[in-house]
Amino acid sequence: MIKKFFIALSMVFFSTAVFAIEAPDALVKRTAEDVLAIVKSDRDIQAGNHAKIFALVEQKVLPNFNFVRVSRLVLGKNWTRATPEQRTNFQKEFRTLLLRTYATALSKYQDQTIEFLPLRMVDDAKTASVKTKIIQSGGQPIAVDYSLAREEDAWKVYDIVIERVSLVTNYRGQFSQEVRKNGLDSLIVKLTSKNASAMTH
Repeated sequence: MIKKFFIALSMVFFSTAVFAIEAPDALVKRTAEDVLAIVKSDRDIQAGNHAKIFALVEQKVLPNFNFVRVSRLVLGKNWTRATPEQRTNFQKEFRTLLLRTYATALSKYQDQTIEFLPLRMVDDAKTASVKTKIIQSGGQPIAVDYSLAREEDAWKVYDIVIERVSLVTNYRGQFSQEVRKNGLDSLIVKLTSKNASAMTH
C-alpha cells in the first residue's frame, strides 16, 4: 500500500510538472534575466562577437515567438493571398530579420536594467501584455511591452511595443508598400538579400 501511495504521488507530481504552463510575465522575466546574465559574463559577446550573439538569440529568445502568428499579422491580407511556399520563405527571412534586430540590440548592451511591471490579466485570458521598462543611466526609461498569446502548452510572443510603437504595425506598413508596388516575391527577395548581406558583416 505504501509503495502504491508513493507511486501515485510521484505520478501526480510528474503530471503537474509537465502540464504546468509558465505564466507570461514569468516567461519574459526568465528569458530576459537568462540572456542578460550570459551577456554580462561572456567577454566575446561584450566585444561584439556576432556568431555568439546570434547563437544566444537563436537559443534563448526566438523559441518564445509564434512566427506563424507574427508573419500573418505583419503581412495582413497579403498572408491569405500568399502561396504555401511564399509563406514559408517569408517566415524564414522575417525570422532572420528579427534575429538580426535582437542581436544588434544586445551588442549595444551597457549595464541597463529591466523593471518588470505587475501583470494585469484574468485567469482564463488567451492573450496578455507584459509591461517592462529598460532603465538606463543618464537617460529616460524606455517602455517595452510584450504581447503574448496562449497556445496549448505555452505562452508565445507575437508583438513587441517599444515606446508605443508596435513591431507588427511598423513592419506591416513597410512591407505592404513593397508588396503593393512589386509583389510579395519582391519583398522576400529583398529581405533575403539584406539578411545575407548583414550576416556576412
